[in-house]
Amino acid sequence: MAVFVRDVMTPGVVAVRPDASLVEAAQLMRAQDVGDVLVADHALVGILTDRDITLRAVADGADPLTVSARAVCTPHPVVVGPDDALVTAVQLMRDHEVRRLPVVDDGRPVGMVALGDLAAVLDQDV
Repeated sequence: MAVFVRDVMTPGVVAVRPDASLVEAAQLMRAQDVGDVLVADHALVGILTDRDITLRAVADGADPLTVSARAVCTPHPVVVGPDDALVTAVQLMRDHEVRRLPVVDDGRPVGMVALGDLAAVLDQDV
């Protein structure tokens, strides 16, 4: 069984600048076939999901061409390190009711771990 976050995380990150429009972020999500992007400049600012765009902007009638990723993202997301135990990631997801965690190493985003990644590992062990 995989025991560390690095064993199950998706390496690499898809990120946008904080001042990127929601349209830019959504287009990047489509191009990369992902449901979330990290919002970062020199450091991690937040995480932006397709659901954030829909519920925090579009549903309120905001113009996705003029609203920035920073304005809609979840700031200061909970993160894990690649050398953290999987149980740590599971507990953080439970405690904070999130489905995705950025993986940060030495202050830099290096990947993502999602609930589905953890489920796939657990399915192998059943």
